[in-house]
Amino acid sequence: MRSTRIPRIYAAVAMAAVAALLLAACGSSGSSGGSSSSGKITLTWWSNANANPLLGVFQKIMKNYHAAHPNVSFSYVPIQNEQYDTKIQVALQGNNAPDVFFQRGGGFMATQVKSGLLKNLTPYVSSWVGELGSAAQGWQVNGQQYGIPYDLHMVGFWYRKDLFAKAGITSPPTTMAQLESDDTMLKAHGITPISLGGGSRWPDAFFWEYFAVRECSQSVLQSSIKAINMTAPCFTQATKDLTSFMATNPFQGGFNATQAQTGAGSSAGLLANGKAAMELQGDWETSVVPALTADKNIVSQLGWFPFPQVSGGAGNPTAVLSGGDGFSCTTGAPEPACAEFLQYIDSTPVQEELVQKGEVGLPANSTAQSVLTNPALQAAAKAHSTAAYDAEYFDIAFPTNQGQALDTALADFFAGKGSNSTIINSVSSSSGH
Repeated sequence: MRSTRIPRIYAAVAMAAVAALLLAACGSSGSSGGSSSSGKITLTWWSNANANPLLGVFQKIMKNYHAAHPNVSFSYVPIQNEQYDTKIQVALQGNNAPDVFFQRGGGFMATQVKSGLLKNLTPYVSSWVGELGSAAQGWQVNGQQYGIPYDLHMVGFWYRKDLFAKAGITSPPTTMAQLESDDTMLKAHGITPISLGGGSRWPDAFFWEYFAVRECSQSVLQSSIKAINMTAPCFTQATKDLTSFMATNPFQGGFNATQAQTGAGSSAGLLANGKAAMELQGDWETSVVPALTADKNIVSQLGWFPFPQVSGGAGNPTAVLSGGDGFSCTTGAPEPACAEFLQYIDSTPVQEELVQKGEVGLPANSTAQSVLTNPALQAAAKAHSTAAYDAEYFDIAFPTNQGQALDTALADFFAGKGSNSTIINSVSSSSGH
């Protein structure tokens, strides 16, 4: 499963720091998920935010919430992102599940719902969750709310405005033909058009999935994901589109061994240091690249544009590939306390704090978008809010096993192994179907 559900790179936290957090996160000796005789409760909260700036914002959220609700305290457990999915699955299958925990939504969450350990939040949130609009739909299963998003993500092209100008490109491309023409102009000036972190595997999927979003109608996409079946002709056409695009050699040499976000030589690092003109990535890019370059003005050099139109495709050209981060409550969590805490996280002041100080990208509560100051992020937010529909990352939209199988098949395809049939059949032939 790709690691981009959080919009930055989180370093591992030392065990001593973790212990300190557990003591400092608003200390009450009440047992997790229960109530003491005084009516006080402690919410055990698991999240993959284990480093600043988001960790610090979460700590402030707990402190402020506790001040306003003295009967509610927290035991916060930060878990490194790449370890998180395994740990939460083990916890949900055992007897130590947290009260509230980081949630990816979609088919990933639907798989967890089958365990019977996720609280149906609908009775507790129906009066306000509609204010989030379509953002909340990715955290529903059969029309019931099993999670609440706190931020949104969408994928598009980040580009160096200075390198576009050097190559004589006056405006971002809107069609694939224009993108390929721009790639040719960039290469003529000795500039790698697009950086790709194939060594991390998950970035490969963005390209094929976007071609599928452009080739498939919304109804075909939705019905195919629901049926866990990609035999519709538009998916095969997406593979043909990808094959043709890869034949133009738009990526850097050795892209299959390049990491996505680790070091100056990563795909994000190549963009940050002017070694490549573009990268197809999520809205978290502005919080990733500053750490990968000495250029203090790198964020101001970045522009953004949506994935281009594909000629003849049945998909709406404004549709976006997107996802987000959220939280769920387990069945053992005290209610309505857990749901009320999630409502607080989505309140406008807290959402603004998450954007301004936590660098979460796009807020789930659209009223907080007013605090976005970066023009590129503003463009991404506008594209998201005006999109005909959101197509959720396929590896999250499908159930867990099938989503992972698709990611693997696509990474193999980019590495020169496999074929269209291995991609198309990956979800239906994977275990668990």
